[in-house]
Amino acid sequence: MDHPKVYQERLLKTLLKSASWTEWGRMHQFNKIRTPEGFSQAVNIQDYSSLEPFIERMMHGERDVLWHGQVRWFSKSSGTTNGKSKFIPVTSQNLKSCHIRGTWDTMTMFYHNRPDARQFECKSLVMGGSLQRFESYPKSFVGDVSAIMIHSMPYIGRPFYTPDFKTALLPDFEEKLERLAEICSRERNIVMIGGVPTWTVVLLRKILDRTGRSNMLEVWPHFQGYIHGGVSFVPYRKQFQEFFPSEKISYQEIYNASEGYFGIQNDFGSDDLLLLLDNGVYYEFIPTEEWNQPDPQAIPLWEVEKDRNYALVISTNSGLWRYMPGDTVKFTSTSPYKIKITGRTKQFINAFGEEVIVENAEMALAMTCGNTGALVSEYTVAPIYLAGNGKGGHQWIIEFEKEPSDLSTFATLLDRNLQKLNSDYEAKRFKDLALENLVVKPVPVGSFHNWLKSKGKLGGQSKVPRLANHRRYAEDILSFVSKTV
Repeated sequence: MDHPKVYQERLLKTLLKSASWTEWGRMHQFNKIRTPEGFSQAVNIQDYSSLEPFIERMMHGERDVLWHGQVRWFSKSSGTTNGKSKFIPVTSQNLKSCHIRGTWDTMTMFYHNRPDARQFECKSLVMGGSLQRFESYPKSFVGDVSAIMIHSMPYIGRPFYTPDFKTALLPDFEEKLERLAEICSRERNIVMIGGVPTWTVVLLRKILDRTGRSNMLEVWPHFQGYIHGGVSFVPYRKQFQEFFPSEKISYQEIYNASEGYFGIQNDFGSDDLLLLLDNGVYYEFIPTEEWNQPDPQAIPLWEVEKDRNYALVISTNSGLWRYMPGDTVKFTSTSPYKIKITGRTKQFINAFGEEVIVENAEMALAMTCGNTGALVSEYTVAPIYLAGNGKGGHQWIIEFEKEPSDLSTFATLLDRNLQKLNSDYEAKRFKDLALENLVVKPVPVGSFHNWLKSKGKLGGQSKVPRLANHRRYAEDILSFVSKTV
């Protein structure tokens, strides 16, 4: 925290030295690179498609390709609902000094904020994914990063977690949810949950249905905190406050992606994340104006500015080199370096020059739910294209946990709140000159869950796309709902 540039430069040198005699290191002459500037000149910005041929060879057992030695673990990252999965190498160094170390850091920060924490006295619930052998080369394993972490959990931590590891790693996610609900309905000593909000909500509903209780504190009277990540917590906060109706419950956000453990909420009084600078990840950032350039230029950590959007670029001890995971962040502080996740490079709406990002949508929705008392489970937003001289707009497909008393009023307030948060959207909405008032399309409870299931995308790594600059997701969801209602 005190010497970020020193640690990041030292880390980069360590990464380059460790990989200097790999195939990738020889291709890019890592042994001759001495500075961050030399590194950025030697290696272009990469995405998954450019690294995929190398990763595929690693999955088939080849050694010394992107990282030294043979890699056995690969994190399956579907991100949103795209049909094609990504497989991210998880080396032993990355697992221990990034993911597991990040977990210990998280517990440290939790205890720092809550000296009365009981995580190593009682039980914590972790909703993990699953692991399978790679069919083409059974010595390699693929699965959610959460499953790899659970499988490799230090023995000192295992007595304090529930459920049993066999249940935690079940491949059938629906069977896992039922088993979790059964086990956790009987367990009175749970003090913490870790998991993606989307699927945690489903589990908590099942537990309340099974027990007949009105809230989760009647099931888990000693509960203290929820550690969440994967999607924004903003639309879910009110739901969790109803699940756990107490001001003594702590909520801690983490930024643990398949590619690495990047950040932790270190101050529960602030909603930003401390960037972890010594966990095996070297960071660079692409400013907004460079995102669509054929050869985007990234800047090092010490050149970023507060309150600007950047696309994240990482080089890691898993063999990812100047890789774009697709996340966008904004710095809230540069001493120490703290961030907010603002969205995805591919999740935005700019069909009419409005430049709406996920952060705008999340905040507008939270404000509107606060205004109206509504609760939202899931949603997605798409542009409405009108032919001829017609005006466009946005369509919000929303699954309400608790519907507003007046849907029209809700839509009007949502539109106004979005204008308050985004001046470009406000300009396009001025006197309805370019955009009409947004349209809200409610869908039945469970629609998004069932849609993901129909795509074979149940599980913690599968997420509903919040924004899209096209209508493919929206049309697919609406078509699915129309067939099932």
